[in-house]
Formats: sequence, C-alpha cells, structure tokens
Amino acid sequence: MGCPLALTQQEAQSPNSANAAARDLTGTWQGESSSTGQTRLLKISRADAKYKAVLFSIDQGWQMTANTFDVHGDTVTFAITGIGLAYTGTLKPGGDTIAGAVTENGETHPLNLTRVTGAAASSVPEAPRPMRRDAKPKFDVVTVKRSPLDSPGKGLEFRGRELVARDFNVDDMIMLGYGVHTKQVVGAPGWFNSELFDIEGIPDIPGVPNARQMGSLMQDLLAQRFGLTIHHEQRQLSVFAITLAKGGPKLQVSPAAQDDQSGFAFRNIGDLSVHNMTIADFANWMQATVTDRPMVDQTGLKDRYDFTLKWTPDDSQFAQFRSTSRLPTPKNDPNAPPALNDAAQQQLGLRIEAVKALDDVIVIDHVDHPSAN
Repeated sequence: MGCPLALTQQEAQSPNSANAAARDLTGTWQGESSSTGQTRLLKISRADAKYKAVLFSIDQGWQMTANTFDVHGDTVTFAITGIGLAYTGTLKPGGDTIAGAVTENGETHPLNLTRVTGAAASSVPEAPRPMRRDAKPKFDVVTVKRSPLDSPGKGLEFRGRELVARDFNVDDMIMLGYGVHTKQVVGAPGWFNSELFDIEGIPDIPGVPNARQMGSLMQDLLAQRFGLTIHHEQRQLSVFAITLAKGGPKLQVSPAAQDDQSGFAFRNIGDLSVHNMTIADFANWMQATVTDRPMVDQTGLKDRYDFTLKWTPDDSQFAQFRSTSRLPTPKNDPNAPPALNDAAQQQLGLRIEAVKALDDVIVIDHVDHPSAN
C-alpha cells in the first residue's frame, strides 16, 4: 500500500486543491445517516502532505483506519477496503461541512459530516485498548446458553469488555481456541457441530484480545464449561494450501497498526471483506467458516492486509452455516464470479489448491455438555 492517505500528484497540481488544503481538513467530523440513523465520527490528522483518517461507528462500536484519503478540488473521498466502505463528499464553503454519501455492503446512504470542536469533539470514543501483549486471559464471568431458534445468525464481537458470540457450536470454539479445522479434531461426538450456543463473557484482564489471546479465552471456556481435555498428534491430512500465484501477490498492506482490530466479514455468501489480517489469519478463518478441510498458509507472507474476495461457492463450502439453515441461496447469475481458486488468483495473486500434508490434530480425551450457568 506504500504511503496510504497521501495526497496524489493530481491534487498537488490542482489550484482548487490548494484552496482545500488552505482550509485544512484536520480535526473531528461527525454525521448521522438520514436513512440508517447510524452516527459516524471521522478523525482526520495530517503530517507534512499526508492525511490520515480513522472512522468510528458509534452505534456498532468499531473504529477502522482508512486505506485512502484523497482531496480533489472540493471533493473528499476515503475508503476502507477491508469492509468495502467508500465515501464521497463535497467540502462546502467555509470548510466546516462535507456533504456526501457512504457506500457500504452494496448500499449507498447520505452522510453529511460537520466539523465539531470543543465539548462536542470530546464525544469521540476512546479507541479500544488492546490487551497487554504478554497477558494470558481467562474468563472472569462467562455464560453459555442454547441459541434460540429465531437467532439472527452466527457472529462474534466485543461490546466494551464483554465478548458476545451467537450460534457457536463446539467446532467453532475449538477453531478459535486451537486454530484447527473440524477435520483436525479426532473423537468428537456428533453434537459438536449440530448444537448451537450463545456465549457472553468478561475476561479477567481488560482490553481487546489479539488472536492468540482469543484462543486462550476459548480454551478456558472449553475447559471450564465443557470439561474438555485433549492431546495433540501429527497426521497426514488432505488440506488446502495457499501459495503465491504466477506474477506474485496482488495485495495491499493494511494501514492499521498490528494491534488494531481485525475483521473477517461476509457481506453475502462468497463476498468476503478482510481487514488487518495476515494470510495465516485468513487461512484460519477460511477453514473455520468456508472450506471442508484445513487450510494452511505456504506463501511466506508476513504483512497484514486489507482486501475483498468474491467467488461463487460450491456445495462443499460453508457446511456449518448450511447446517443452521440460515445460509442464503445464491441466485443463478451469468455474471457470477469464478470459483474460489480462480478468484483468489485473479483478485489476490494467490493459489488455493488441494494437497496432502502433515498437520496437527487434537484428540478428544473427555468432553461434556456445558455445565449450568
């Protein structure tokens, strides 16, 4: 991604952009979408000739760094690639209002932003603080309940200090706890992937956990509430290997800091947005949600990336979502995107191919249905 948020050469040469620069866009901007009612805050900073922007969703409780922020004359644009968000607005005379619209999840909604100062600017939420890097968290309090039949579907988020997971089966919990696919679990009872649970818990250490710490929490949950005990073995397995395609990767490094929030979200079946993840992270989440076998990263890439990936799933994919009967059925579309491997090569410069490889498995020694709350 190089230097994200930098002013382009076209802007530097534009007489109108000089007027916009003179008004200076740095500061805090706030707006509410008239169609969705969601409040957004945009914090813009500047170092030398480079703008940086961070977007806050007050209602949804997240913040993300923009991949691009450009000023062309009085036109202001920014984008967050990982969640497919794009904004275009016009800076009004006086320099304190941007009238525009935001496109997200394929829908466009009006969003006018007004510069706020003083007490109004203090309403900007404090950035979620990451958990200490050396922390090994457990749950201070955690409840596990059967998911209701009218559940809106599978999801995982943090609300302040509270972790909330919906429609999770034990395979999901083991994936997060140990980073393995269901086919890397030996001796699991049938209810591991058929019974769904809602989880609410508060870790004993403040802050948002990273992937390793999320694993610690899930391991603690499985031990506390399900009485899970396991041991590890190595076995030859059929896996999907991610390698570099001819011509190399077509990926942009995320502007977010390593400890910033990451994201792996589907806007629809086969329409994926990834934010601030390594390819190894991407592989773990793909094997947890999409593929019918483990997925391993053999690219050697170490950076964290933002990207979108669109493909047409086959019948082997999204199996655990299909088991909940809540997966939308894709429509027949002559312009549908290609299959997963072709899409990955065309859009990301990566290959995803089935191979045999030695991989870790966990063997279930003991497990129970969850204990009472």
